Amino acid sequence: MSYDFNAIEKKWQEKWKEDKTFAVENPEDDQDFDKPKFYALEMFPYPSGAGLHVGHPLGYIAGDIYARFKRHEGYRVLHPQGFDAFGLPAEQYAIQTGQHPAITTRENISRYKEQLEKMGFAFDWQREVRTSDPNYYKWTQWIFLQLFHSYYDLDADKAKPIADLIKRFERSGNTEVNAACDDDVVSFSADQWNQAGHSYQQEILLQYRLTYLADSEVNWCPELKTVLANDEVVNGVSERGGHPVVKKKMKQWIMRISAYADRLLEGLEQLDWSESIKETQRNWIGRSQGASLSFEVNQFNDRIQVFSTRPDTIFGASFLVLAPEHDLVDKITTKDQQEAVKNYQKEAAQRSERERMADVKTITGAFTGAYALHPFTGKKLPIWIADYVLAGYGTGAVMAVPCGDQRDHDFAKHFDIQIPNIFKDIDITHQAHTDREKALITNSDFLNDLPVNQAIDKAITNLEEKNIGKGTTNYRIRDAVFSRQRYWGEPIPIYFKDGYPIAIEEEHLPLELPEVEKYLPTEDGEPPLGRAGNWAWDTVDHQVVSNDKIDHEKIFPLELNTMPGWAGSSWYPFRYMEKAKRDEVFSSKQILDYWQNVDLYIGGSEHATGHLLYARFWTKFLKDIDALPVEEPFQKMINQGMILGESAFVFRKPNENVFVSYDKVDGENYQPIHADVSFVNTSDELDVAAIRNWRKEFADAEFIVNEEGKFKVKREVEKMSKSKFNVVNPDDICDEYGADSLRLYEMFLGPLEQSKPWNTAGITGVYGFLKKTWRLYHSHPEKDDAFYVTDDEPGKESLKTLHKTIKKVREDLEAFSFNTSVSTFMICVNELSKQKCYSRSILEPLVVLLSPFVPHIAEELWEKLGHDNSVADATYPVHDEKHLVDDAKTYPVSFNGKKRFTLDLSLDLDKAAIEDIVMNHEKTQQQLQGKTPKKVIIVPGKIINIVF
Repeated sequence: MSYDFNAIEKKWQEKWKEDKTFAVENPEDDQDFDKPKFYALEMFPYPSGAGLHVGHPLGYIAGDIYARFKRHEGYRVLHPQGFDAFGLPAEQYAIQTGQHPAITTRENISRYKEQLEKMGFAFDWQREVRTSDPNYYKWTQWIFLQLFHSYYDLDADKAKPIADLIKRFERSGNTEVNAACDDDVVSFSADQWNQAGHSYQQEILLQYRLTYLADSEVNWCPELKTVLANDEVVNGVSERGGHPVVKKKMKQWIMRISAYADRLLEGLEQLDWSESIKETQRNWIGRSQGASLSFEVNQFNDRIQVFSTRPDTIFGASFLVLAPEHDLVDKITTKDQQEAVKNYQKEAAQRSERERMADVKTITGAFTGAYALHPFTGKKLPIWIADYVLAGYGTGAVMAVPCGDQRDHDFAKHFDIQIPNIFKDIDITHQAHTDREKALITNSDFLNDLPVNQAIDKAITNLEEKNIGKGTTNYRIRDAVFSRQRYWGEPIPIYFKDGYPIAIEEEHLPLELPEVEKYLPTEDGEPPLGRAGNWAWDTVDHQVVSNDKIDHEKIFPLELNTMPGWAGSSWYPFRYMEKAKRDEVFSSKQILDYWQNVDLYIGGSEHATGHLLYARFWTKFLKDIDALPVEEPFQKMINQGMILGESAFVFRKPNENVFVSYDKVDGENYQPIHADVSFVNTSDELDVAAIRNWRKEFADAEFIVNEEGKFKVKREVEKMSKSKFNVVNPDDICDEYGADSLRLYEMFLGPLEQSKPWNTAGITGVYGFLKKTWRLYHSHPEKDDAFYVTDDEPGKESLKTLHKTIKKVREDLEAFSFNTSVSTFMICVNELSKQKCYSRSILEPLVVLLSPFVPHIAEELWEKLGHDNSVADATYPVHDEKHLVDDAKTYPVSFNGKKRFTLDLSLDLDKAAIEDIVMNHEKTQQQLQGKTPKKVIIVPGKIINIVF
């Protein structure tokens, strides 16, 4: 019987689905709760129309192998899958075609599921979630409302109900409240609060809520007509479509993630994550100790707040630099500097924050014409703007100290800003920085000659005594802009009364997306929901009604923005824990206490400052309100590397529609153009006829071939992408070699965390291994290709082969070293084949070892071995050290110090027995040729040397 992978894989995929083999039940009684659990999860995919390519399944395969392994070990394994179903691509497609995003998303999900099922993943599809399902986003909206109804109590170091804060305001105002809030909150008494009107109170509460409305500097993409998150902007353009992005102030919903900065930092220490991901988050949060201080603006009733980690350098301050977007810029800029400042602001708006932070070489800026007063000397300090200062980091203003900071020194020299004589003549070198520091220490008034730490403390003390500053902790992390000007996202469950946001009651969720005629913003620039005819909230009947009925008494306008993509992905691991009672936000406390959080999370490192940070934030908040028992969503995380594509390039002559075979390219001016890899064979030869039919530019082109009549392309390894035409479809691999071959090959390519190139030709090796494995079980001595396994006792060598394989594969699995496991399997099957091993006691445990990696062939062999249950339920084999201990030694037998042959002898033999065997061996007699040895040297377990 040949290895018919198509029939085998179809058979078992259908059986797994019919039997619900991988559906896991939640524990129901005490005995069930005693069973150990393991929760394996891979970052769920966004279902694009292109479907999966072979790079996508890498993390899924690794997670599937480990989840199956833990099931073999006796764990109750939760291994679900779902879809991150809201997003910009579906909306853009809807704008282009008019097709509702829900239809596109549904079709794409169907395609993804078909592909995932074809690869044999052990997913519990009964627990599937889709973030665009109203039954799911009802609870995303619920979490939003909990944030809206909460504030962060810094004394308790946790979130608390906003209702408790209101009671405190009613009793004693806010003077004794220590809470995370806006910087510009004014102090008020209980009388002032109680006598204030509704609008004033709502405005104050927005300054404390964990999700709030405020004007914010955002990344605005005019082409997409939406706000983009920082990680959606690359080199000043949108990641999706490559459209220009500018800075713009807009009223946005914002999440007060900064309140959790310390806990987000401290929580990292308890996580089994790579140090690089942890360090990325530490840098993003960016905690630093220092002082906040203020500079009075000359001739204005305003002060500029700055933060400095070195307040002891205050006497070296020579000028101030504001972010181009700083609120005071327009107010303080003098008339003769207005044009220069406006022009510079426009230029700065074209650059992303990442560009501005990364560019340390370019020096640009504009003088406002205004001056600040030094808080101790009263000296006038010029106020400049420069795009290396960010409005959202710290206060959006820096105290420039040329003698203590290289960038400030470069800026001062570039613009010829006057700095104290004691500093300005010192060269800009590394040593000069030390010299400038020394000059600073002896020219700093009451701080002269103090060590840095003492000088910092004394500077802070003096700032506090003058009431112009205080010691403080600063963070780089900014509160997260939450709203998006899109249609295809979760509606925000808020209506507006007197211009202030009011929450829809929880019992009336979900607030579902309305129908709109088009998915574009309105002509007035409102988000797409502004096109909805029925988008008003009836506070009496608690339902969405026509906009025509808005009377601002019982019917009010609803929020037009939707939530960002990260909303639904910030809590989805906990939704999987319950498959039945999804009319509740989370499972019962007992179920949550059982599953806790994700034991193994696999996904890309590019989500370090987006999804991973936001999910940690939401989980900590949900723990604060007793909705979850844990503070962290993902205990262990592995970042899989990227599978790279092997692109193909054809070369066009300059200014001609003529293409030349790569081996005939004779200059550097040829233009390389991507060609679809499906037109190229394994010998790097292009199918010219196929490429002519592919695109218009090739139809009439001339193709100059080489002397052999072939047209060669150049190969290059780069990111696998549809735009590079180097995508390999996993369906094609499954059809030609089988899903088990695909799974095994992706693991065999190299370490999971590393990037590695894809080469379809290489898959024949693992495919050949699977055929050899099949033959190992189908080597009947009398019937060709018939299944043949005996109950004979195995030989020592076969036992040794099996048990060293068990030991090595288990070690590899626990170290997530899947590529070395594949090599171990290949060695094992080779050895057993040479040993002609047909023993059930060897071949049966081997099937279990193979099962996590190649589940289809393993299930088929398991059934042939006579089992009715799935191999997934089999107990994982345990190695026995006694089978790994050598009981014989291969001795080198030497004559006069030169090895002539080897001899396998038992380690139990003593010297006399060894000598007796050696001296009577025919090869010894041949070497001696009748001579009598002078000496026979024997070291048991090591050497035999005969001297004659």
